[in-house]
Amino acid sequence: MKFIVSSSVLLKQLQHIAGVINANTVLPILEDFLFEVEKNKLTVVATDLETVMRIQLSIEAKDSGKVCIPSKILLDSLKNIPDQPLTFNIDKSFSIEITSDNGKYKIMGENPDNFPKEPASDETTSFTMTASALVTAINKTLFATSTDDLRPAMTGVFFELDKKGVQFVATDAHRLVKYKRTDAKAAKNDSFIVPRKPLNLLKAAIPGNEDEITLSYNSNHLFVKHGTTQMSCRLIDARFPDYKVVIPVDNPYKLTVNKSDFQGALRRVSIFSNKSTNQVALNISGSELQLTGQDVDFSFEGNERMKCQYDGEDITIAFNAKFLIEMLNAADSDEIKIELSTPTKAGIIKQTEQEDNEELLMLVMPLMLNQ
Repeated sequence: MKFIVSSSVLLKQLQHIAGVINANTVLPILEDFLFEVEKNKLTVVATDLETVMRIQLSIEAKDSGKVCIPSKILLDSLKNIPDQPLTFNIDKSFSIEITSDNGKYKIMGENPDNFPKEPASDETTSFTMTASALVTAINKTLFATSTDDLRPAMTGVFFELDKKGVQFVATDAHRLVKYKRTDAKAAKNDSFIVPRKPLNLLKAAIPGNEDEITLSYNSNHLFVKHGTTQMSCRLIDARFPDYKVVIPVDNPYKLTVNKSDFQGALRRVSIFSNKSTNQVALNISGSELQLTGQDVDFSFEGNERMKCQYDGEDITIAFNAKFLIEMLNAADSDEIKIELSTPTKAGIIKQTEQEDNEELLMLVMPLMLNQ
């Protein structure tokens, strides 16, 4: 089998799917890309058994065939070859010879029959949304997923579908993000949990434009298709916690602050806070917000004052500053509104302005105040 492909085009496409491959895998063949050539088309597949990604590109080829190529050496060599056509020659024993303008490189490939089969997309239900809506939804929720494998349901993003729109929810038990798109519609009410890794790969592989993307799912897998890129991943088989019960219905005190000023103050004050809790206390009275961070063990202390708009009784409440800073990154408006009730009840963060077809609500649990 022989084909000719542009080195830069191949590298760019392979980088979209290379993230699927784990560094230390049990099966050596999972370190390979599967190359399939058919009628001037090259399809490349990468998998870690849970997630499968495939891309397609145009090449020059007279015959068809398959081969597995070790990903690391192929990527390392492509990164160092200037943009030019490369000729791949593969013989019966899967030995690969790559010829460039002034070089020849040999790699030993593997038998493609040993490469894991992809999950079949049978009996799926589909819904569509724009690429930018999907990328935005992932960016606004993914950071709040848990890294605790003992609670698998929280290690992914919960997709909740109904005829009014699609809701994306993520929580790690300390904070929660709920993001809704009303410009994406589903045929029926349904829900499933998508793991963190495939979502990370997806947001890197698809452009944030207005292209329409089709997402299909069945009881075990999610399938996403955009142009020449396809991804499938195994869904998390667990029950997502009933998040609606933790969202306070009545938080009467409303605090409005400039997002970037608040974020800057949190970053500065949190330097002086305890490194394990990142606790920063917010003391709100009238139109003034005071931030305090301290680490008693080292006698560190940081204080800052800033202007705010506040409607409610004076309150002192403490939060993990790292969580607040990350959550503020997900808000797009210049000002944000924080709704509070008591120092022991969750605070709710909302954008002061948002697009007509989106709705963002973030919740953060307070920390016990160091008296």
